[in-house]
Amino acid sequence: MASKTKIKVHELCRFLIYVLGHHPGEFGLVPDEDGFVAFKELIQAMHEEEGWRNINQGRINEVMVSDERHNFEADENRIRAVERNWKLDLDVPADHIPPILYTPIRRKAHYTVMDRGLGEREGSYYTLCADKDKAERIGKRKDQKPVLLEIMAGRAGDEGVPFYKFGDLYLTAEIQKRHIVGPPVPKDVIRKREEKPVKKKEKTPDVTPGTFILDAARDPDMERRKKGKKKKSWKDEMRGKRRKG
Repeated sequence: MASKTKIKVHELCRFLIYVLGHHPGEFGLVPDEDGFVAFKELIQAMHEEEGWRNINQGRINEVMVSDERHNFEADENRIRAVERNWKLDLDVPADHIPPILYTPIRRKAHYTVMDRGLGEREGSYYTLCADKDKAERIGKRKDQKPVLLEIMAGRAGDEGVPFYKFGDLYLTAEIQKRHIVGPPVPKDVIRKREEKPVKKKEKTPDVTPGTFILDAARDPDMERRKKGKKKKSWKDEMRGKRRKG
């Protein structure tokens, strides 16, 4: 008869295979180009599921030293399933895009996003959901009270913005301000932003690296120091003669 510990490890292994090998998008997870998911993101997603709210990396490590370890590959920060039955294709945009999608942002980004939109980030995509509750759940992994934005995805798609489907998630690299509808930024946040002083950059001498400015008055060579002095005008010379005379 299998021990209780082995049964728990086996159950966890089966669940990890389902999440990492079959349906990461169902749990709001988007693996990197090599199929890896960060332990931190995986554990956050698992905590949302009944029966897995006490999971931690130590428990996952038990799988990695068990007879089930051949199903996974991991490094210090990430894990992936060896057999992956999903495909993340970022070359072919989705054909049919819902008119409205939702994406969460942190509260501290609210002002900037409403003012400038969601700018392009190299090698990174924004995750959007057709399900409002799911978008909010994903957002809570980074902010306890995320700001939920409505994205006019249908209109954006008509204007040529590509969206990529991954399970029931949609990914895009940039979202223009005109395609975003969100709650108004709190007045106190706007006031703090407007009152924030703009730091003035100090002017620095126009010199290239490895050079320095020579002060002629401090030159130890007397001849060069004399040459470096500004020639007196005829008015200065006349004043000097008057003082002497």
